[in-house]
Amino acid sequence: MIDEALDRVPRWRRVVRAVAIASGVLLVVTAPWWGRPVLSSMSFFRVRDIEFHGARYVSAAELLERMAVDTLQSVWMDLGPLEERVAGHSQVREARIERRLPGTLVVRVSENLPLALVSGRGGFAVVDASGRQLPIDPSRTTVDLPIIAAGDSGSLRLLAELRRENPPLFERVSEVRRSGRDELLLRFETYRVRAMDDVTAARLAELLPVEEDLARRQLRAVEIDLRYRDQVIARLP
Repeated sequence: MIDEALDRVPRWRRVVRAVAIASGVLLVVTAPWWGRPVLSSMSFFRVRDIEFHGARYVSAAELLERMAVDTLQSVWMDLGPLEERVAGHSQVREARIERRLPGTLVVRVSENLPLALVSGRGGFAVVDASGRQLPIDPSRTTVDLPIIAAGDSGSLRLLAELRRENPPLFERVSEVRRSGRDELLLRFETYRVRAMDDVTAARLAELLPVEEDLARRQLRAVEIDLRYRDQVIARLP
C-alpha cells in the first residue's frame, strides 16, 4: 500500500522533498560553523543583564569589572575567556558562565572558602584550608572564624576536617593554638579542650555526650581533656 501511494506522488515532488531533507540535515550539521556568527550579529542577542550566583565574599562589581563585557557584545560570544577572567580572581576557585536567551549571562562561581583568621602585624588575615591568604578584609566583611597562629598546618588540617564532617561543632570553635610540642588547645564558648595535634573530628565529637551528661547533672566544665586514649576527662571549676 505504501509503495502504491509513493508511485502516485509525482517524481518532481519526491525530488524536491529529498532535497529539502538533505538541506535541513546539512544546516543542522554545519550549524556550529555558521550559527554563532550569524546569531552574534543580531542586536536581539546583545548582552542586557549579567547575573552572579555563589558570590558571597567577592563582590559582583569586582567580577563584572574583570569580565569587561559591554552591551554591544552578544551572548553568543566565546564564553571561555570570560570564565578564565572570573576564575583568575584569587577568591574564586571555579567559574562557569551560561547563556539565558535572549540577552542574559549567568555567572556561577565557587569560592575559596575562608577557614580561619591569622593574627599579624596589620591585624587579622583570612586564610583558606591551604593557609593561603584570601582577599577578604575582616574589618569590612563579617567572618566568624576560629583564630589560629600563622603557619600552623596542624590547626588548619583539623579545622578543615571539622568543617567538612561536623559543621555545627566547627562553628563553636573560637581559637586553636599549640600548648605544647604535640598538643593543641581549643577554645569553645564556655570551656577549653586539650588534645593531641593528631586529634580527629570524630574524637572531638565525643565532647557532645559529655556536655549532655554535665547539663543533666547541672554541672559546668572549664576544661575537657582528650589527650588520653579512650578517655574524656572533664575538669570542673
